[in-house]
Amino acid sequence: MPPPDRPTSRPLRILMLVSDAHGGFGGISRHNCDVLDALSAAASVESVTVLARLVNGSTGPLPPKVRYELASTRGIAGFVAAGMRQAFAGERYDLIHCGHINLMPVASMIAAIRRIPISLVIHGVDAWQPPANLTARRYLSRASLVVSVSELTAGRFRSWSGFGPDEIVVIPNTVQPGVFSPGPRDSSLVRDLGLEGRTVIMSLGRMSSAERQKGFDEVIEAMPRLRAARPGIVYLACGDGEDRLRLEAKAAALGVGDAVRFTGLVPEQRKADYFRTSDAFVMASTGEGFGIVLLEAMMCGIPVLASTLDGSREAVLGGKLGLLADPRDPDALVAGILAAVDRPKGVPAGIDYFAPERFAGRWVAAFQRVAGMPVRRRSALRTGGRLHSVR
Repeated sequence: MPPPDRPTSRPLRILMLVSDAHGGFGGISRHNCDVLDALSAAASVESVTVLARLVNGSTGPLPPKVRYELASTRGIAGFVAAGMRQAFAGERYDLIHCGHINLMPVASMIAAIRRIPISLVIHGVDAWQPPANLTARRYLSRASLVVSVSELTAGRFRSWSGFGPDEIVVIPNTVQPGVFSPGPRDSSLVRDLGLEGRTVIMSLGRMSSAERQKGFDEVIEAMPRLRAARPGIVYLACGDGEDRLRLEAKAAALGVGDAVRFTGLVPEQRKADYFRTSDAFVMASTGEGFGIVLLEAMMCGIPVLASTLDGSREAVLGGKLGLLADPRDPDALVAGILAAVDRPKGVPAGIDYFAPERFAGRWVAAFQRVAGMPVRRRSALRTGGRLHSVR
């Protein structure tokens, strides 16, 4: 197949490989949906075809210009087969966007057959060190451009990957203003969770033994001291996973089981209601790549406390939009949480840095840039290089 003619002036046709997006849960899923929204609204984009590893139930309504090939959700073999079908399909693609490092082998095979460039997005711990998947690591250098959601992740990726000048850009995440906005507490939720007259702090994330860096342990360990300072304080531990039973046992062992509410999985459409019941949102994490939930909480007018140790500090612009504390310092964490609940509610000035319009402009510019780049055929990681940020 001859190299395609790729004039950057024509509308782009994009093939997007993701772990999940519509019909998914969590920050990466939300990020992918936001990218698809941005592409759908762009005049410079003609269409986006999505191959997703997972779709829970249904994708639901999709943005214009976006279509899913759902055969890709039938296990790993189904995903690879769907990728190969797209490699030899008759329709034109100008670039492949790979939504996770572990999907790079399939993206690279399609790109080699199609002779089109690849953009790769990196989120957090997936890119902080070389991937355990040696096949994924081998094909990583085929990416023409790497997009990181934070400076921290970009820097850690550079330290081992050696991507060169102008091969990495930083595009921070965004938040949906129409979905997340200030509002009154949901009286039925307050009643069901027993929050009447209580000071409420909240965290939200996956409760997995492989992701204990989310910070649930640190907040639970702080609860005896927090309750001594604020006898009516309650901690909403929102999320689910196989580590939940251990966390529940820990709260009971520390004597704060009655002050910690394990809510289970929070449906996407109810997240804003949970934020609005809270006096502060706490992310006591040590391994977060960015932390979209911090943006969501702030858009609901809830004061937030982020970590000094990971990418969540970038979601609060280094302390301009919210408070920061070292989650490994119990004194600092307790002081930070108490300071956060004392802050007045309100959407912080400056959060428009993460506005969807700015997010869309950054991403569309990145894709236009990739479409005009040469196809990479390297099979080994490089050394040297510096970081270039998109503002």
